[in-house]
Amino acid sequence: MPIFTPGRRWQPIYYPFRRETFGNRLLNSIEMLYKGPLWGCRQCGNCLLQETAFICPMECPKGLRNGPCGGSTAEHCYVDETRPCIWYKIYERAFKLGREELLMEVLPPLDWDLVGSEQLGRLVEQIKINGTRNVISGLTSKDAETREETWDGIFRPVRQPDWWQGDSEYHVPKYEEPASELERRLKAGEFVVTTEIQPPMTASTKKLKDNIDLMKPFVTAVNFTDGASATPRMSSLACSAIAVQRGAEAVLQIAARDITRVGLQSEALGAAALGIRNILCITGDSNRLSPKPKGRMDILDLDSIQMLWVLRQMRDEGKYLDERNIKFPPKYFLGSAASPYASEIKYQALREHKKVNAGAQFFQTNLVFDIERLETWLNALAARNILDKVYILVGISPLKSVKVARYMHDEVPGIHIPEAIMKRLSDAETAGNAAEEGIRITLELIEKIRKLEGINGLHIMTVGWEEVVPRIITEAGLLPNHSSAAG
Repeated sequence: MPIFTPGRRWQPIYYPFRRETFGNRLLNSIEMLYKGPLWGCRQCGNCLLQETAFICPMECPKGLRNGPCGGSTAEHCYVDETRPCIWYKIYERAFKLGREELLMEVLPPLDWDLVGSEQLGRLVEQIKINGTRNVISGLTSKDAETREETWDGIFRPVRQPDWWQGDSEYHVPKYEEPASELERRLKAGEFVVTTEIQPPMTASTKKLKDNIDLMKPFVTAVNFTDGASATPRMSSLACSAIAVQRGAEAVLQIAARDITRVGLQSEALGAAALGIRNILCITGDSNRLSPKPKGRMDILDLDSIQMLWVLRQMRDEGKYLDERNIKFPPKYFLGSAASPYASEIKYQALREHKKVNAGAQFFQTNLVFDIERLETWLNALAARNILDKVYILVGISPLKSVKVARYMHDEVPGIHIPEAIMKRLSDAETAGNAAEEGIRITLELIEKIRKLEGINGLHIMTVGWEEVVPRIITEAGLLPNHSSAAG
């Protein structure tokens, strides 16, 4: 077990994709002599230890380099329950050492041309560029700020290559007119409702079209999940395109689990060409949850924060990741998932703040059943001064039965259902009206949520119960202004 990185190595070290010189191989061996025992180094060639409280984030099974997934807990990693969540440990140590704001820097994805290679040589080269004498005097200075600037002058250019240049600042979108109807309504101050339709598990689109037509008068936009529970269904892109064809506003979901940096940029351009104006970037459920045979679980090409950063740069700067110019940049409204219950509130608030800085303009939260915890989370976001920079749509779902509720609470990362709600459902199930009680609970939650400051709308997740959405929206008095369904 590494001395400074909790847990154990997830995988053996990487090997380079080309033959290295003898000098590089020697430096590689020297580096591994101390980084292996101390940090469980996998020789990724893109070291981030300076920013991650000296715990290697490559211990994360998903390979996340900018923070935890929505399943983060203090107890264990949800992909491998025998190990701790490495990002929980990074946050824990960073807050203890007062280094938590270093976690705000948007860190780049792996440059696979460097994977398996050493970093010592690049650091030495940076020292030469800055001037060896200047570096020595800076690092030995009595002034803490000078020492910090000197240190950062060595490591930052190596950590943040020219093609990335990540920072910890908020970036105002560089366009005036709303990119989508969803953005227009949110900017106008409306309390909006979006919903989710499960993509079909077949090539038939009849039920999909029926559900889109059912939802269209009642909601502002419709989400289509992207391989939820790591289970194959019709693609979110195809479903979103069909929705646009039928006159509905679509929210395209893109899961990092199944996308590469090339695929992300291509899909964003394709979505823009198809008239899809809202994109939700999510990490995605691990293949640990998928049916057998299991897909690859050890690393993602991008995490959700990196996806936001890439898409924001494409839209606002007109640049591909490789720095080529885009003659006609795509236009879209960027969103991401938020998890009020996944981890400690202060950790989640920092994670959400980082997503906003990276480019998230709206959040759709994980399912909310505990209003008190939601308020605490909102207060933490307010303390970080980001409530005026992002629109928040609270996730809710009508519960059909105790069985469904218990499964969500026990098996789905980031969902907490209070015991009082469980008891109500259990009593109703005994009386034979659990589904009706589930709807009543949902309507009560909506009433409480609408009173909270900082909430801009709801995101109704149906879990296959699409037909109940019109009733919930109507009885909650949430029909959109454009709807004629009220009659």
